[in-house]
Amino acid sequence: MAHRSEDHKAFQQVLEVLIENGLDGMASAMEILFNEAMKIERSVFLGADSHERTPERRGYRNGFKGKKVKTRVGELEVAVPQVRDLKDPDDTFYPKSLEKGLRSERALKLAIAEMYVQGVSTRRVKEITQELCGLDVSSTAVSRASKLLDEELERWRNRPIGKILHLILDARYEKVRHGGSVVDCAVLMAIGVRADGKRSILGVSVSLSEAEVHWRDFLASLQERGMHGVLSVTSDDHKGIREALKVRLTGVKWQRCQFHLQQNAQSYVPKVAMRTEVASAIKDIFNAPDRQEAENRLGRMVERYRKSAPQLAEWAEENIPEGLTIFDLPPSHRRRLRTTNCLERISEEIKRRTRVARLFPNEASLLRLISAVLSEISEEWETGRAYLNMKNERPATSIYRKEVA
Repeated sequence: MAHRSEDHKAFQQVLEVLIENGLDGMASAMEILFNEAMKIERSVFLGADSHERTPERRGYRNGFKGKKVKTRVGELEVAVPQVRDLKDPDDTFYPKSLEKGLRSERALKLAIAEMYVQGVSTRRVKEITQELCGLDVSSTAVSRASKLLDEELERWRNRPIGKILHLILDARYEKVRHGGSVVDCAVLMAIGVRADGKRSILGVSVSLSEAEVHWRDFLASLQERGMHGVLSVTSDDHKGIREALKVRLTGVKWQRCQFHLQQNAQSYVPKVAMRTEVASAIKDIFNAPDRQEAENRLGRMVERYRKSAPQLAEWAEENIPEGLTIFDLPPSHRRRLRTTNCLERISEEIKRRTRVARLFPNEASLLRLISAVLSEISEEWETGRAYLNMKNERPATSIYRKEVA
């Protein structure tokens, strides 16, 4: 198949747009390239160029359908190639170039569609389904689309992991229908920082099982996929996580999220007027230059509140040391590994979609949507800038000495 002249023409158009408009012409240039890529993809799919006769031809062109796509360079108006008269009635064509970045939107549509099909929807859900999907969705269509998407996301969830130096764990809860009732379903997520300093979302698990069992099985699944070399784990004190870490990551240093420790402390402050000073005292401990000074500041805080707020003093003495493990890491790494705040964006992205659905018909539907969102974010992280600088300070810090050796 000959695409050379068409490719050259499209390339010339891109150059003209960029020469005339500079960076302001990036969106228009992307539209040209996007449209050309989809036309080439259609030709490959059909097994023939326009008006070309080949024994491999699978069908025929059927014009284009306009579509608006939001991208990092702005909203693009693209022409999606259509096909007709396919030899195999089970064949379908949709440009792969449009698939990337749209997985989570597809998952959201499927989650809502399932609610509609399974008869658990409200009038509002039906309206949303029609608005997002553009038609009334049949159970057959949902099943077929779900199967294709689930296979793709299953491959992502089971991909090999490899060496991970730092593990960040978090959990959130979503509403799911189960046995005729609406229950909270735990969503466990794991982020890993690789030896090159880049982040990757390692996996996600959705389950109604007991907390410790869920965490233990989740960590086991990460190890079965090849996760090794973990030096530290950062997480909040989620129910069951301590016991699971002892079993699956024995001897690995645990850093309890400092942000959540700050929040937890407020429950033990006896007077509203004391909250600001207590928060300031804890922040001062966490911002100490080293562990010894942090422990000294903690000791002074405990003595200060021993009489005026005995429950706070007791809680601080027992719990705050769990937030000081970070002092075993290089100073430049501490800020980014002392909390689970790097998951904030993830939570916002998930919430933006789940608040539309509100209630999921089953665990599989929830897992599909969460996986789609996370796979997109992980892809950005893995191809973007490093999260930690792993070159300069590694040999100088105790937690890395064994690693370097």
